[in-house]
Amino acid sequence: MPKEPKATPPPFAARTEGLEPFLAMEVMERAFALERDGVEVDHLEIGEPDFPPPRQAVEACERALCEGQTHYSDSRGLVELREAIARDAADRFAASVDPGSILVTSGTSPAMLLVCSLLLDPGDEVIIPTPHYPCYPNFVRYCGGVPVLVETSPQDAWAIDVDAVRARMTGRTRAIMISAPANPTGAIQSRETVDALAALGVPLLSDEIYDGLVYDGAQIASAHNVDGDAFVLDGFSKRYAMTGFRLGWVVAPEWAKRRLQIMQQNLFISASRFVQHAGIAALEHGADDVARMREEYGTRRDRLAAGLEALGFELYGRPKGAFYLFAGAQRFGADSLALANTLLERAHVGVCPGVDFGQAGEGMLRFCYAVSEASIDRALERLEAVLPELEVRNSA
Repeated sequence: MPKEPKATPPPFAARTEGLEPFLAMEVMERAFALERDGVEVDHLEIGEPDFPPPRQAVEACERALCEGQTHYSDSRGLVELREAIARDAADRFAASVDPGSILVTSGTSPAMLLVCSLLLDPGDEVIIPTPHYPCYPNFVRYCGGVPVLVETSPQDAWAIDVDAVRARMTGRTRAIMISAPANPTGAIQSRETVDALAALGVPLLSDEIYDGLVYDGAQIASAHNVDGDAFVLDGFSKRYAMTGFRLGWVVAPEWAKRRLQIMQQNLFISASRFVQHAGIAALEHGADDVARMREEYGTRRDRLAAGLEALGFELYGRPKGAFYLFAGAQRFGADSLALANTLLERAHVGVCPGVDFGQAGEGMLRFCYAVSEASIDRALERLEAVLPELEVRNSA
C-alpha cells in the first residue's frame, strides 16, 4: 500500500515567534546535563537562593495540606493573605494598600503576564530601561506589544534618565517598566526619579521582587508611594527563598482590579490554597530569616566582588540590592554567550551571559552570589585556571 503523505505541522501562533530563549535557563539546563554525566558545576548563573524557606512557612504549608486546604480559593487570593500583604506594605513603605486591590498569583511572572495582557493591544508600546530582566520584552511581545528600550549606564550607577524616557514616548506608550532593586545590576532608583517617571502620564509597572535584599542602608523608592497609576508586583521567591512555592501578587489601581480578577478567574482560577498559607506565615514570621539572608548576602557580595576584580573583571561599585554582580568581561571575549558557554564547559562554572539582559549588556557577565562561600571560592579558583588563556586568545 502507498504510504500516507506526512501531515504538514500547523504553523505556530505568531505571538510565540517573538519569544527569545531565556539564556540563564539555557546555561542552567546545559549545566544539569553535565551534572548527569558526573561533572561538578558551581551554579552562579541562576538567581535562586540557597537558603531554606522560613520554617514557619513550610510548617504552615504542611499543616494546610493535612487539614484539607486543597481546594480553590477566591480568585484574588485568601482574604487573610491579602490582608497580610497590605500590612507588610504599611510596615515597609508606610503605604496604605487596600486588600481589595491585591491579586495573589502563582508567582510574579503570571502577574506580569496578566498586567501586560490587560494594557496592551497589538502595536502598543512599553518602555523598558536596559539592561533588563530577560523576560520583560518577551511578556510585552507575547501580548502583541512593542518593547522600547532606554539604555542606562554603569557610569551613572544605572540611573534611569527621565528625559530619555520622555523622548521615547509616543501615542502608543501604555506603560513604563521599572524594577527595584534591578536585575541584573542591583541598581536602586531615587525617589525623585520614580516620582518623575510616574508623572509622565502612563502607568508604572514596578517589579519589586528583590526588595528586602538591600545593603549598606539602602532603601527602595517603592511605586506604592507614587502620585499616579502604578502596578506593584512582588512575591515570595527571592526575599523568603521560596522560589518553588510559586507565589506572588500584584497591587493594581482601582480601575484595573476588577478586569484583572476576571482574567485570573478565566486563565488561572486561583493560586494554590495551601501555598497561600505558607505566604501568610512567611509574612508574619519570616523577618528574622530575611535579615539573616541579607547579612550573609552582603558578605558573599564582597567576597565575590574582590575575587572577580582580582581575576580582571570590571566592576562598577557594589550593587545596592538583589544578589548579582554584573561585571565587564570584554577582556576575555566580546561575545558574552560564547564566553559563558566556554566557562561552563571548561571551568564548570555557570554564569549568565550579559546579552540575556539586552544588547546593552553585551560584553558582560552576571554572577549570582546567592550561593555558599565555598561555592564562590571554588568557582573563583576554577575561573582562575581558565581565564588567562582566554585573555591571551582574545588579545591575539
